[in-house]
Amino acid sequence: LEDLTGVNALEIPLDDKKVMSLFSSNEVLNYLPEYLEGETFIDEVGTYAVPEFGTAFVRQMLLDTKPDTFGELIRISGLSHGTNVWLGNAQELVRDEVATLKDVICTRDDIMVNLMHMGMESKDAFDIMEFTRKGKFSQHQDLIPKMRENNVPEWYIESCLKIKYMFPKEH
Repeated sequence: LEDLTGVNALEIPLDDKKVMSLFSSNEVLNYLPEYLEGETFIDEVGTYAVPEFGTAFVRQMLLDTKPDTFGELIRISGLSHGTNVWLGNAQELVRDEVATLKDVICTRDDIMVNLMHMGMESKDAFDIMEFTRKGKFSQHQDLIPKMRENNVPEWYIESCLKIKYMFPKEH
């Protein structure tokens, strides 16, 4: 794309207001009513043609979370790849205002890093991450008391128990 456009990819700002607005609204696209006449599909966000953000599933995630940073888009990508990560889990936490997008578990890396920041030993944090990402944390509930000793919120523990499969952040 650099060759075709002459734009250096390293110089593209990651916080461009108009580009970021596509993830919360379609306003910047300037849809004219005649373009939509007779259409049954009207996208509330402007990401229909953006890879990884164009599916109905992810567009609904965007409406639920209202991201406004590049980092939040990465978190949404993590939430959308996995089993029981968003649906029946983080989605309810965000909608019920129990946690925000920055708080919920989005990738397997979040688990280890968050638990270590909460004071857990790195080996325990790693083990919980590994069991959770494979959907096997419920078989290792002996680690839950250690989580509680470190004041890990109950919603976080429940979230780990619900997850069946997770992607790594780098994916």
